[in-house]
Amino acid sequence: MPLRPLGFGTLFTGSFQVLRRNPRPTFGAALLLVGLVQILSLAIVLGPTIWGLERVLRASPEDSAAIEIGNTALTIVASLFAVALSLVASALLQGLIVIEVSRATLGDKLTMGQLFRRGRGRWGALIGWTALLSLALVAAIVILVAVVALMISVGETAGLVGGVILGIGGGLGMLVLAIWIGIKTALVPTAIVLERLPLRASVARSWRLTGGRFWRTFGILALITVIVQTASSAVATPFSIAAGLGIGLVNPAQDETTALIAVGVLYVVTIIVTIVVGAIGAVLLSAATGLVYIDARMRDEGLDLDLQRFVEERAAGRDGPDPYQERAAQGLDGAAPSPQVPFTGTVA
Repeated sequence: MPLRPLGFGTLFTGSFQVLRRNPRPTFGAALLLVGLVQILSLAIVLGPTIWGLERVLRASPEDSAAIEIGNTALTIVASLFAVALSLVASALLQGLIVIEVSRATLGDKLTMGQLFRRGRGRWGALIGWTALLSLALVAAIVILVAVVALMISVGETAGLVGGVILGIGGGLGMLVLAIWIGIKTALVPTAIVLERLPLRASVARSWRLTGGRFWRTFGILALITVIVQTASSAVATPFSIAAGLGIGLVNPAQDETTALIAVGVLYVVTIIVTIVVGAIGAVLLSAATGLVYIDARMRDEGLDLDLQRFVEERAAGRDGPDPYQERAAQGLDGAAPSPQVPFTGTVA
């Protein structure tokens, strides 16, 4: 990547180059984390569900209602645990990719272990921010649904109409607000990991860096999201159609074993495709966020000059401060950063 302010095309293509340049710690880490989340989530949710169904089938009629309530509560808890696991994996992956992008600008090629070590001390804050953002979104949705349900249940015709209007209008308004806040805080994880700032200072940092760049940031992230979703559909649809046709040709009444095998193969293929496409999409979005952050600092703070100076001094055998943490170490955003992590990488 050139050490100068980046155009929209460079931001877009640079996100894809991350996969090609150092695939093992980027796509490999994404595949590992996404795959683990998919498999563990499936086991966490499917296990209690099957166990609960067996209990219901064995229960007496007078006990079945209580057992079904317990099974529902257990399934909800298991689903929440699976969601929490997904949040942790998402935060870790975003931090790893951001670190890889930042070191790639300096010509460094790090292993997965080195990426994890460079993020040491920041993973907790990164997971906390991801969880906080998700909880805020869930709380807003729950409040809106509760208010709409209350209006519909308490009022008659007027309450029903008002609830529907509030539900549609509130849902659209919440979507717009969520997108706006999501873009304004899109660089928070990057500031947490690269500048090692506290959470509050990282939010202020992201808010300032995205000032005047809302549509630019929204455009690159939205474009990559659309491409990933389109590619996911294009890859998954042929498998679904072929498997559906194959299963349709099998008569379960005549060959139950073959039908079960066909259904199992379809499910496994769907999971594999979901994991691979999800891993690629996660890497691309995280890389795009890191590049947007670097571009914003190049334009506002002359980070490109700091990066060039760092590369030149290192080529001359002199070790300088991390260019991404240098301004934070000088008290940027009014907050003291975490201790800097010395560089231990391999120069590409």
